[in-house]
Amino acid sequence: MDALSDIRFEVFSTCPQSSAVPAADYVERVQSVARWSEEAGCKGILVYTENSLVDPWLVSQVILQSTRELCPLVAVQPVYMHPYSVAKMVSSLAQMYGRRLYLNMVAGGYTTELAALGDATAHDKRYERLVEYTGIIKLLLENAEPVTFEGEYDSVRNLRMTPPLPQELLPGVFVSGSSEAGLAAAKALGATPVKYPKPAAEYVQADAADCTGSGIRVGIIARASAEEAWQVAHTRFPTDKKGQLAHKLAMKVSDSAWHKQMSDLAAETAAQDTPYWLVPFENYKTFCPYLVGDYGVVSDELARYAAAGYGTFILDIPPTREELVHTGEVFGQALTKARRLKSFALRDPARQGLIG
Repeated sequence: MDALSDIRFEVFSTCPQSSAVPAADYVERVQSVARWSEEAGCKGILVYTENSLVDPWLVSQVILQSTRELCPLVAVQPVYMHPYSVAKMVSSLAQMYGRRLYLNMVAGGYTTELAALGDATAHDKRYERLVEYTGIIKLLLENAEPVTFEGEYDSVRNLRMTPPLPQELLPGVFVSGSSEAGLAAAKALGATPVKYPKPAAEYVQADAADCTGSGIRVGIIARASAEEAWQVAHTRFPTDKKGQLAHKLAMKVSDSAWHKQMSDLAAETAAQDTPYWLVPFENYKTFCPYLVGDYGVVSDELARYAAAGYGTFILDIPPTREELVHTGEVFGQALTKARRLKSFALRDPARQGLIG
């Protein structure tokens, strides 16, 4: 196979949160964002799960009804339901819509929310549970015969999945988490680990072994000029004292490794002249870093991520259809640049330590 053909992007957008949209408008907003995402060429769309949000499976059905090919990436928290219920949802929606789903397996969350559900499981133990839980889901969906599994957290005996799931519709599995326990869980499951990236300039060729096959969460604001992009960025995400206090509170009630890692990065990158921007995260407006700048600068960053090995990108919630058009322009340029970087590295192995 041509080594350059290995470089490709699989892009997911993110569904609006019910807590941020008036109830009377929410279904219509989900439908709109899903259609924009499909028009823009996204593979799928992430649907959050949290105590404060409406059920992600019901939202996913709205997405399936409103689009032709877009694949919901459904966040799944083991404490919410038995693994059989997850497998049943996947097989039922596949039967009804003939669509593949993706599962974003989540072990963490705010400790206060987990405590409210009676779950006091320690951080690393939650990932052990996640491996067992996801393993049962996969066994049920992959096997036509009854499944028996005796685990530490869940057990099934002679359980058959009906309706059976066509093999071509087996779900893609992502594991959300940047900690050692999260990465180990993804490896054990053969799943795609989803990380929160560092600035692209910090990646070197030696990182490729850890990055290849992984995904990242990142927001993008790009325009033809950097001035316009930053104007849009500051208008959309102004500094907010209330948001900063909420961020500090969230830090106290979250034991997620990514939360601390991003907070540390925010302090390190605040004074740097870089498209990598964490002000929205620090003001509790979103939960991923942003890349801001003109098309050339932002596509350079994405190309460096691709050269480091990342191939899956989960974008933030798009505010408009137009925003996804700008994002599509950036990814088009980034793919060309990433292949050029790869070609250069193949021609000059002695300089493979340089990404960009």
